[in-house]
Formats: sequence, structure tokens, C-alpha cells
Amino acid sequence: MINATPARFITLEGGEGAGKSTHTRRLSESLRERGVDNIITREPGGSKGAEEIRSLLVEGEPNRWDVPVETLLLFAARADHITRTIKPALASGKWVICDRFTDSTYAYQGAGRGLDPKAIELVEAAAIGDFHPDLTLILDAPVDVALARIGGRDHDETRFEKFDRTFHERLRQFFQTLARREPERCILIDTEAPADEVSASIWRAVTAHFSL
Repeated sequence: MINATPARFITLEGGEGAGKSTHTRRLSESLRERGVDNIITREPGGSKGAEEIRSLLVEGEPNRWDVPVETLLLFAARADHITRTIKPALASGKWVICDRFTDSTYAYQGAGRGLDPKAIELVEAAAIGDFHPDLTLILDAPVDVALARIGGRDHDETRFEKFDRTFHERLRQFFQTLARREPERCILIDTEAPADEVSASIWRAVTAHFSL
């Protein structure tokens, strides 16, 4: 498999129930069909050490961690993920498609839980420096739609799903604002549409951004 362009790092962001996992897989398949070798990964997680931290973060009750501790755990996982998974894949010529990255920390721990963004910036600088995605696809759905989707899930990773509705509204507002603030990197995708239409929108965005 020969990549048409240099390796790229793409992230999918959005609140709970936005469809990130589904469309991460679909985008990976579309890239492979185009001859672009890639890997799928996720946060928190994506490396052995980061996956061990993941269970601490996504399981249990909402008040399990104070937000500064939660943020430190997230960046510890992220630093390991970058070192052990993302950078080696990029260096080998593979594109990396990641379900969540640093934007989610600013959304969940910042806008959602009230941590000062300047505090997040300090931890980010110390943990991962200026490592950022080449493209971020922000999947957007009304909170009612998203909450209805997650209501039918059967899994243990429900900690953030248990936060109240206002928390989820703050997440959506943050991501919408981010898309407006950084249009050169972030593209807002409406996921209230049928899945095939969403996939087509994502593919158009990716091919246009990277001139595939």
C-alpha cells in the first residue's frame, strides 16, 4: 500500500454520542480504499500504558476525580500514546486517525468541568509540547439526539455520560466555538444526518483538506 501524500494526523472530536467511533472506522476504510495506509487509535488510550489509565478515567462515578487530577491523568496517558503509538506510526508513513485528542481536554475538563484553560495549557506544554493534529473533524449533534444515542449503549465506560445535561451542552458549545475559531484546522460535521451522509461529508472534508 502506497500513500499518496505524507503521513497525516487526523482527530475526530465531539461530545458523547456524536458518532466518533463509527466514523473513525469508516474514514479508515475510505482511506485504505484510496491506497492510504493508516491506523486507528483513541484517547484516553491508544498505548499499553494509556489504556491502563483509561479505565481510571472513563469508569465509575462523575465525582471520582477532582478535575486537576483528572487532567494530569489524561496528559500522562496522552504523552505515552504519542511516544509509543502516534509518532512511530507517522514516522513509518502511516496516517493516524484518533478518536479524541487534546481538544477534548479543553472541552471536558475546561468548558465542561470549569478548569482554567491556562492551567490546561501549562500541563499541555509540559507533557506534549506543541504536538497537534493536521486536521480535526468536529462531529456535532443536538444534545437531545446525542443523549438518546448513548442511552441505548451497554458498556462500563459511562462516567462522562453520567454528567448532567448542562455539562453536555457546554461541551457542544465549546466544540462549535472551536470550529469557528480555528477553521484552518477544524471542520464542523453535522451528524444528525443519516450515517452515510455524514461519512460522505467527512470524506469530502478530508479529500479537500489534503488534496487527495
